[in-house]
Amino acid sequence: MAYRGCAAASREPIVTRGLIISAPRSGSGKTTVTLGLLAALRGRGVAVTAAKAGPDYIDTAFHAAASGKPGLNLDSWAMPPALIDALIADATRDAELLLVEGAMGLFDGIDAPPGRSGAAADLAARLGLPVLLVIDVSGASQSHAALLRGFSTHDPAVRIAGVVLNRVGSERHLRMVRDATAALGLPILGAIPRDAPPALPERHLGLVQAEEHPALEAALSALGAHIADHLDLDAVRALAAPMGAAAGGLDGLALPPPGQRIALARDAAFSFVYPHVMAAWRRAGAELLPFSPLADEAPPGAADSCWLPGGYPELHAGRLAASATFLDGLRRFAATRPVHGECGGHMVLGEVLEDAGGERHAMAGLLGHSTSFARRRMNLGYRQARLLSDGVLGSAGTMLRGHEFHYATVTQPGGNDPLAMLSDGEGRRIGPAGGRRGRVSGSFFHAIALAETTA
Repeated sequence: MAYRGCAAASREPIVTRGLIISAPRSGSGKTTVTLGLLAALRGRGVAVTAAKAGPDYIDTAFHAAASGKPGLNLDSWAMPPALIDALIADATRDAELLLVEGAMGLFDGIDAPPGRSGAAADLAARLGLPVLLVIDVSGASQSHAALLRGFSTHDPAVRIAGVVLNRVGSERHLRMVRDATAALGLPILGAIPRDAPPALPERHLGLVQAEEHPALEAALSALGAHIADHLDLDAVRALAAPMGAAAGGLDGLALPPPGQRIALARDAAFSFVYPHVMAAWRRAGAELLPFSPLADEAPPGAADSCWLPGGYPELHAGRLAASATFLDGLRRFAATRPVHGECGGHMVLGEVLEDAGGERHAMAGLLGHSTSFARRRMNLGYRQARLLSDGVLGSAGTMLRGHEFHYATVTQPGGNDPLAMLSDGEGRRIGPAGGRRGRVSGSFFHAIALAETTA
């Protein structure tokens, strides 16, 4: 429960309400509806915030731009329940409404104990939040009644409370879907026509990043107006359920900071850092010192550690290879202080990065491996990592949960000592992964949270 107003004696409690926005599958329009609702409701003066169910850096940045509040991830597999509670409590402190956008389909997760599959349905059940289901109705009409009946009864703990019909072809098409589904008693809160405004541009890991969008504010404003025209905003707000007051803090639950003053690479090539991780570092007293490798900046000398996040270095390999100040400064930094790279950062720490056209670019050479974006293979999934030595991620034996999502391949392993032993989300052993040399470490593994047990 949050409070409104400045004077303590006159502050009125804000009862935060919550709603899950999900769909039967990817590509149904969840992100379009979520961003449009955030922009439209914010335009009406509603204090609205958003979260993404599952591991996703890109959508949370768009959520932040549309809502004016920091982005947030909630992951029922990677995060201990107590961490989820603490993150929600922090995110909703000054919010009237929390919209949680699902990933893939509502019930899509992994084979895991109940409530820990990573599916958006886990959050709906655990938090008691109703679901607004976005359905792409193109290519069918009456058959959507069967789909809705199935989703409504599949899990008694998950309540489908309303529906948005997306990509409606005509008034006749809309009438046929409405008539077929009327007996189910599910309110249809909106119908979005097939000739909607163009979608936000995409690339190989999802949407083009919010910070790279040439006219993001105008695009979100137009999307908000479009959603306001085709959805009943008052009905959507009424659908949301009051959320109980969550307690607890992030201490002992989130990743510890890799140093007290962290040089953080931050630009279009290095942007994949989870908001809750940075928030936890700051709460632990760490100072983040951003710098831009694309602007040929070296890690700040005042820092005592350097973190190279994931992102899109494969799209900027030539520019990075020509950034002598950055690369030389990074090498000098690594001689005396720890440097860690996640995914794209790990690629830049290696010897060579091959771009999509097959051109090879020299990288920092602090680790011995080489990677290629020309020889692509998708790597996607939850990961549990057991650290093999002490380092910035924790002491040897520490168990971390996170994920991988990349298309790059390792073309030369380079003889690095492995950073961690990996298993997938269902416990199947993957084997040694990542690399470490002296004070330098890296991996394609993105860390989300500490696991609940250590080995």
